[in-house]
Amino acid sequence: MTRDESTKTHVEGGARHGRPRVLALWEGGFATADLPERGQLVFGRAAECDVCIDDDSVSRRHAVLHLGPDLAIEDLGSSNGTRVEGVRLAPRVRRVVGMRDRIELGAARLLLEGIDAAPAAGEAIDTVVRDPKMMQVYRLIEQVAPTDLCVLITGETGVGKELAAEALHRLSSRAAGPFVPINCATLPHALVESELFGHERGAFTGATQAKMGLLQATNGGTVLLDEVGELPLGTQAKLLRVIESHQVMPLGGLRTRPLDVRFVAATNRDLPASVAAGTFRQDLYFRLNAVTIHVPPLRERRSEIAPLAEAFALRMATRLGRSPPILAGDALAVLEGYGWPGNIRELRNAVERAVAVCREAHVTREHLPPEIQGAHPLSRPVEATVPPPPQLKRELEAIERQRIVDALERCGGHQGRAAEILGISRRTLISRLDAHGLPRPRKKV
Repeated sequence: MTRDESTKTHVEGGARHGRPRVLALWEGGFATADLPERGQLVFGRAAECDVCIDDDSVSRRHAVLHLGPDLAIEDLGSSNGTRVEGVRLAPRVRRVVGMRDRIELGAARLLLEGIDAAPAAGEAIDTVVRDPKMMQVYRLIEQVAPTDLCVLITGETGVGKELAAEALHRLSSRAAGPFVPINCATLPHALVESELFGHERGAFTGATQAKMGLLQATNGGTVLLDEVGELPLGTQAKLLRVIESHQVMPLGGLRTRPLDVRFVAATNRDLPASVAAGTFRQDLYFRLNAVTIHVPPLRERRSEIAPLAEAFALRMATRLGRSPPILAGDALAVLEGYGWPGNIRELRNAVERAVAVCREAHVTREHLPPEIQGAHPLSRPVEATVPPPPQLKRELEAIERQRIVDALERCGGHQGRAAEILGISRRTLISRLDAHGLPRPRKKV
C-alpha cells in the first residue's frame, strides 16, 4: 500500500469512528493521525516524525503536540516558526491550545477534530438519533450525501450542525479526503480573504511567504462554512465566484487554481431576513441552499436527552478516572423537562458539572446547576428558576398526573408507548408513577 493510500484509509476510518485526530494540511497534500489520550505527537518533514509534513516551509522536527488533561503545542526551534492565532511561539515553550485555535507550522495548518468523542466507547457520543425528527434529518443526509450539491444546515446554536455536516462528509465519495470546518465568525476580519483563499508572498504587509488558503487545503474533501452569515459582503461575492467556477485566486496571485471541494454552510441566523436587510447576498444564498437541512432544537427531541446525558456522564467519569455514576430518576426528569436554550452544548456542560461535583453512586437533581434544578418535569422551556407557589405547584402536579393516566389508558398500560406520547423516557415515566403514587401497569400473561 502506498503512503497516499495508507493516509486515505486512515482518514476514512478516523472520520467514521469519531476518533479524536489531528489533520495537517499543506500545499498539495495532507496527513492525519489519531490523538492518544496521553503522550505526544511530533510534526516535521523528517520521515521518523509521527506526522510527516512534506513541505519546504516545515523543519525536519518542527513542533510537538503534548496530550493529556490539556492540549499544548511546542515549537522545537523551527526555522519558519509555529503560530497560534497568528502569534509566533517562543521555541521550547508550551502553549495550551483549543479545538478551534488556528495553528500554523510554517505554511502548513493543523486542525484538531473529534476531541469530543468518548475515548472509551469506541464511537462518537453524538450518534444518538432516536427522535423521529432527527431520523428524518439523517435520512435526508443519506439521500444528499452521494451528490456534490451545496447544502445549507440551519438550526440554533449548539444543536449539532457540525455533526450533521460531518455525517454528510462520511457518507459521501469524499470521505477519504479532509473535512475542514471553518468558523466564519472567528476569522480575523482583516485577514478573512487570506485565510479562505490564501495569498502570495508580498501580497500585503507581513506576507513574507506564500500561504495556501483553507479552501485549497480542502481539495478532494468537504468544507463547512460555519456561521456563514458572518462573512463580509465583499468576501461573499468572491466566495460565490469560487463556488461557481471551481477556481480560487490567492490574494496577490496572477492565475487561478483549480478547486475540487464540496461546500456545506451552516448558520443559526435567518438568512432570508439577512438578504432582505442587505447584509447577505441573495445570489450566494440561492447557491448555498441547493438543499436545506434543518436540525431541530433539543427541546423538540426529548427522547434523546436521557441517552445523551448518560453518554456525557460516562465520558466525564472516564476522564476523572471514576466509575460512571447512575443518573437518578429525579435528575433525568429535570433534564427532560428543561428547555435547553443552549441545546446539546448546554446539556453536556450541565451533566459534566454534575458528575464532577457528585461523590455518590447516583447523580441526583441536587447535583445539577441551580438554573436547571428549577425545571419542572415534563414542562416546556422555563424562563425563571423561582419555584411556583404551593397552590400552582399542586395544580401542575395534578395536570401531570392526569396526563400520565390518560397516556397509559390510550396505550392499554404499555409503559414504553405511553412514554413516547408524553415525550419522555420510560425510566422517567416510572419515576413519575412512583412520585404520584400510581401503580405500575402489570404485563399481561
